[in-house]
Amino acid sequence: MTKSAESAATSANNTPLAWAPCFMEHQFPVAKVSMESYKERCAKQSQILTGLGKWWGRKPLVMVRAALLGLLMPASDDPIKDRKIFLKLMTMDDEGLSQRKDKSIPQKRLVKALRGLPPIMRQQFLDRDASLQEPRLRPKLSREEKAELQGLVFWRMPYSEKLRYCCRPEQIDGPSDEAWGEINSHLRTNASSLPELTEELGRLRFGHRPRVGDSFCGAGSVPFEAARLGCDAYGSDLSPVAALLTWAALNIVGEGEEVAEKVKRGQRKIFEAVDQQVTEWGIEHNEQGWRADAFLYCVEVRDPESGWMVPLAPSWVISEKFNVVAKLVPDRKEKCYKIEIRGWRSAEEMEHARESGTVKNSRLVPPDGGPSTPIEVIRRALRMWENDDLVPRPDDVFQERLYCIRWVETYYEMKKGRKVVELTKAKAELLPDFDFLLESGELKEKTRRLYRAPTKADLEREQDVLKLLKERFHDWQAKGYIPNRRIERGAKTDEPIRTRGWTHWHHLFNPRQLLTTGLVYEAVERRTGKLLAKASFLLGISRCVDYNSRLSRWHPRKIGDKTEQVFSNQALNTLFNYATRALSGMEPAFFINFYPQSINSQCFVQPLDARLTESVSDLWITDPPYADAINYHELSEFFLAWHHKHLPNLFPEWYTDSKRALAVKGSDESFRQSMVDCYKRMADHMPDNGLQVVMFTHQDVAVWADLTLILWAAGLCVTAAWCIATETDSALKQGNYVQGTVLLILRKRTEEEPVFLDELAHRVEAEVKRQLDSMLALEDESDPNFGDADYQLAAYAAALRILTQRPIEEIDPAKEILRPRNSGEISPVEQLIRNAVKIACDHLVPRGIENAMWKGLSPMERFYLKGLEVQSHGEYRSGVYQELARGFGAANYADLLASTRANQTRLKAASEFGRRYLSGDGFAGSLVRQMLFAVHQVVKNEQTRDGLNWLKTELPDYWQVREKIIHILDFLAALRQVSGMTHWEKDAEAAQLLAGAVRNDHI
Repeated sequence: MTKSAESAATSANNTPLAWAPCFMEHQFPVAKVSMESYKERCAKQSQILTGLGKWWGRKPLVMVRAALLGLLMPASDDPIKDRKIFLKLMTMDDEGLSQRKDKSIPQKRLVKALRGLPPIMRQQFLDRDASLQEPRLRPKLSREEKAELQGLVFWRMPYSEKLRYCCRPEQIDGPSDEAWGEINSHLRTNASSLPELTEELGRLRFGHRPRVGDSFCGAGSVPFEAARLGCDAYGSDLSPVAALLTWAALNIVGEGEEVAEKVKRGQRKIFEAVDQQVTEWGIEHNEQGWRADAFLYCVEVRDPESGWMVPLAPSWVISEKFNVVAKLVPDRKEKCYKIEIRGWRSAEEMEHARESGTVKNSRLVPPDGGPSTPIEVIRRALRMWENDDLVPRPDDVFQERLYCIRWVETYYEMKKGRKVVELTKAKAELLPDFDFLLESGELKEKTRRLYRAPTKADLEREQDVLKLLKERFHDWQAKGYIPNRRIERGAKTDEPIRTRGWTHWHHLFNPRQLLTTGLVYEAVERRTGKLLAKASFLLGISRCVDYNSRLSRWHPRKIGDKTEQVFSNQALNTLFNYATRALSGMEPAFFINFYPQSINSQCFVQPLDARLTESVSDLWITDPPYADAINYHELSEFFLAWHHKHLPNLFPEWYTDSKRALAVKGSDESFRQSMVDCYKRMADHMPDNGLQVVMFTHQDVAVWADLTLILWAAGLCVTAAWCIATETDSALKQGNYVQGTVLLILRKRTEEEPVFLDELAHRVEAEVKRQLDSMLALEDESDPNFGDADYQLAAYAAALRILTQRPIEEIDPAKEILRPRNSGEISPVEQLIRNAVKIACDHLVPRGIENAMWKGLSPMERFYLKGLEVQSHGEYRSGVYQELARGFGAANYADLLASTRANQTRLKAASEFGRRYLSGDGFAGSLVRQMLFAVHQVVKNEQTRDGLNWLKTELPDYWQVREKIIHILDFLAALRQVSGMTHWEKDAEAAQLLAGAVRNDHI
């Protein structure tokens, strides 16, 4: 051991470093990590691992990095310095942001910022021309002045806005040389890179390079980031699809630029071979030489009321960008509808097309306005498809129809004098000097997209596709080029069976989709390639089928129409109209895009039940399934159906079954026991000084109570918990969805002396207050570290720390886990966790209100005032207000809400109450309610005297509570300064006037 290592072998308080608390057990910069996680999620395709393929619930790499460094870095007796060093490691300090700043702040934003600066600064950078209507920057600023202005504005921005102009932490090499000097001085290390530091800290704590494991690895965020930081990494998952993604993250993305180039070249050769075959068949070209890139299909059913065949679609808008719609034209002789494609429609016609869909609220709505019919009624005649069914049979209730093709026309523009002449591709290629004109730029190749209804020739090409597929169908199924597995029934997989009668996985794809994807698979199998290349091709095919299925939505958009992926949500939803990508449209899906990295650690990945883990890890970081889990085992079968015959060729030791029976799922005692078995296995396979992080995403107190018992029974205790915001906004996420991930830090439980339930209540209260006080001590008003939800979750975590610390005399966790629960039953553990939230609510007094006065308010008054403070922080999730209500015991809190819409929940302002709830029990008739009405009177009558008179008339103890009234009115008046609470503007101003009147009122 080196001298520096010897001096670092004990912590600041002389605790052996192997057993010393880690940074993450004392503090964690949740606000910054949350903002960085959000930035990474919003990056979409530029994320490092998302290009490999679809998986659900991926955790941001920056959050994993922060967790790993937080577990390895020891906590000293100087928490402020610890925090500073940790931020340097994450390049989240000022110096790190300077390194990461890679975009210039635009002029408009610079001018806006200069307006708020002192005149001397404005004069230095703004144009002094008095004739300008809008200020602008002074022309011909020097390079030095531009740099000075960029810095001046950048450093005045809040952290979240700074990130707009910065790359992500993983996109730079890490801290600067200067930063490493300060890091090494504090940690007593001698590192110049994150992998070097990781190894040093690992050897000091564990005696070797740290080993990190994840037995629910999913798409591989934890093993990948651990390996990139220099740890030895282990990943396993019950699903072979997840194992493949994790393996690819480590062995394809992690192998550097050279491997990335080889993969791309291999993909290009395969795609060119398939393109040549498709072109020879002529199934994507028409007589004018145009090539299709998208085919739109719809379901067609016979209306039981009218007997007409009706095409089904929720909307007949085809292109928002080019104003293209489908128009249903009745054919009374055949009792059906022709579908005309019309372009460049007016705004009124576009709106009519949006509203004239023939499926509304799961009912068939005839175009002529006749009576509607529930789709469920039509489904009664549904037939279950057989393996050889590729298209509906003539007597099937649901038929399928091609109704629009998007073509790409290639043409040329050539200059003739001052005119520009347009030539078709065929005419241009006949020009004698075609190549010369093209090279010289006098002839320019152009393309345009055209939407057309299918012609007779197009429909004949559809039949050619079906014929070509039938000729190959059985052979391709036998070779595994297209699926042959039946769909096993389940919570999610029942949907295609129930709604469409599709019994095999290949039924989720139409003939064109099966033919082109099968061709790709055939080309892949013909190539003799190494493991890396073959694995990358399988990933490309997975991406193709995700974007090219009967479950792929057509999405008309103003910025361009596109085909959505199957798993734009966590279901296998069948559609009434869908899109098929032509081969050219499959190209961006097949070519997996990733940013190569260099990983030199030892890594091992396998498909395995977490209960059978044999690998030993110093740090386990897991994101387990929850009581309301995503059905990974079912959804991943969509991909596994395509690869199950090929995975054994690549990984002979892997199984190719989804192992549904072993999946940790449900919310009953079997789920709880499965979780105990998994976490006990991991606890048994880590050293006594090892650490675990469990990523948990839930707001239900009952589930937290279950988690308490699970962790206790597994021999683990909670030492800390932090909440990270990981979800991006999405139109697909309706309702009050969870936006954060809780990181629970765990160690092996060492205390065996039991404690009684009646003792726990006092211990929980003390621990909750200690936890909250420590968080408040680290808070920075100008750059908040924690949000309101973090304090609520901290109360949960504090309760879990006490509850998992020792055995509980009256509770046997092993029996409690297996005991069936009655509906609405609240266990003693759950009640203790609920009480923890109440303690937190009482302890967290809103800023500006005195403690003594706070304790004298009723539960509903405290809920309202605390809710206003929460709202002033920009918090609109209903779950936060629900937790506040539980904590304060505010049973009828819904009466105080102005909105209960998802992510728009807020409390009523004074004037929004009007005269409601002025008398009675609870909030009605309370001091705060009377004050709100007095404020309303001031706003309504524009007379401060009216509000004062109301208070003096309605409050018999007015003079005794006068100081309390002033205090609360000042609190309400401060809301006028909150930018996101414009609905309080007039009321807050009135509260300020009324506070002055009460303050100046004397006997």
